[in-house]
Amino acid sequence: MVAKISIGSSLYGALVYNGEKINKEKGRVLDTNKIFNDGSGTIDIHRAFEDFKRWMPANTKAERTMMHISLNPHPDDRLTDVEYTQLAHEYMEKMGLGDMPYLIFKHEDIDRHHIHIVALRVRQDGTVVSDRNNFYRSKEITRELEKKYGLKPAERQKITPDMPILKIDPDGDIKRQVANTVKMVGMRYKFQTLGEYNAILGLYNVRCEATDGKLNGREYHGLVYFATDDNGNTIASPFKASRLGKFASRTAIEGRFERAKDKIDINPTKRMVQDAMAHSSGKDDFISSLKGKNIDLVLRYTDDGRIYGATYIDHNTRTVLNGSRLGKEFSANALDRWFNNLDDRPLPLQPGVSQPQPNQNTQSSSSQHSGSQQHGQGTQPSGGGSGQQSGGNTSTPPNHSQSQSSQQGSNIFDDVPTLPGLDLFQVGPGFNAEEEAFYRAMQRRKKKKRRGPKL
Repeated sequence: MVAKISIGSSLYGALVYNGEKINKEKGRVLDTNKIFNDGSGTIDIHRAFEDFKRWMPANTKAERTMMHISLNPHPDDRLTDVEYTQLAHEYMEKMGLGDMPYLIFKHEDIDRHHIHIVALRVRQDGTVVSDRNNFYRSKEITRELEKKYGLKPAERQKITPDMPILKIDPDGDIKRQVANTVKMVGMRYKFQTLGEYNAILGLYNVRCEATDGKLNGREYHGLVYFATDDNGNTIASPFKASRLGKFASRTAIEGRFERAKDKIDINPTKRMVQDAMAHSSGKDDFISSLKGKNIDLVLRYTDDGRIYGATYIDHNTRTVLNGSRLGKEFSANALDRWFNNLDDRPLPLQPGVSQPQPNQNTQSSSSQHSGSQQHGQGTQPSGGGSGQQSGGNTSTPPNHSQSQSSQQGSNIFDDVPTLPGLDLFQVGPGFNAEEEAFYRAMQRRKKKKRRGPKL
């Protein structure tokens, strides 16, 4: 039998959690101690809460005033309600909680029936029942009870490196599944933001939200986890991180954000994404190509269907990266334009294809052309004077500047190397008026620099 003990301050939250199970006819109250019980198997949450408050001292230094315990026999064990009740009372007695107010609930929401106990741990004189060595004491007690009631030994499931992460099964123990998913994702993957964290959790139907606020004048900052279906709809009550374990807390997750910064190498992922993009014709082809490389692409959409978020999950390096971390050509905005045919493929250069290099003839011709341009713009042979000194005549015809400007205007993109499918600077379907205007302005600035300032 496995016992799980949570110590906290939210007594009302624990009562609501168990009360909802009963309201959905997935459990019932078996017995109580010092708390009103009408014998119907149901619970009046408000009245139960008031009963607990009557046993609370007026003054206590304890912040965590309650305990929430679950006792989980082996799945093959079948106990009657009377046996479950007797088991729970004996467990509480041996744990030193026999005189404390508590409620015993039986949960039947999964095949493995089990019991939950909600109890106070603060006595009326303000002292607290010690939780020292709770884990070891509890384990010894459960072993004694297994022998006494002829139960099969049961151990807590251990997380191993090769254990697969599965989607949440609505018919299973949702809390345990969420806890296991959060633990395994945290152990195996590297991420740097809550958005990246949610991207990997979402693959397994789990969502995480930050909670910030004030309670009784004190600020709190925590995390809440949700189990969802394949469409992202919540299928169970949310779980506070404290109910799952320290590994799920905000402190633990933010610590992982910081440690990941020094461990993440984006280059292996970037190369594979770049290669997939170079060989894909559109959205479906791109996503399929990425999956073939063991990379998931998570896209987030606005209400009008525009992509506002893109996250790449590389299961090879176990790294989660927002598109902008890889480069702006892999960002949500670039993908949205590409997928909607507003731009050509947003990839500057295909992997494995080097930029074309000019041959010797081309270099020679280019050199000669450059020399003639410089000569026409006032560069004189050695020993010659300026145009003004020789009577105002120059070696360049008066209309040379106009013809040169016209020539540059017609060949403005000729010096930009192009690759098939990547004609980002070509007039046509991929033509961008803003880029052309910027390029022309740069050309004019270069001309002015070569001419020098007017006197």
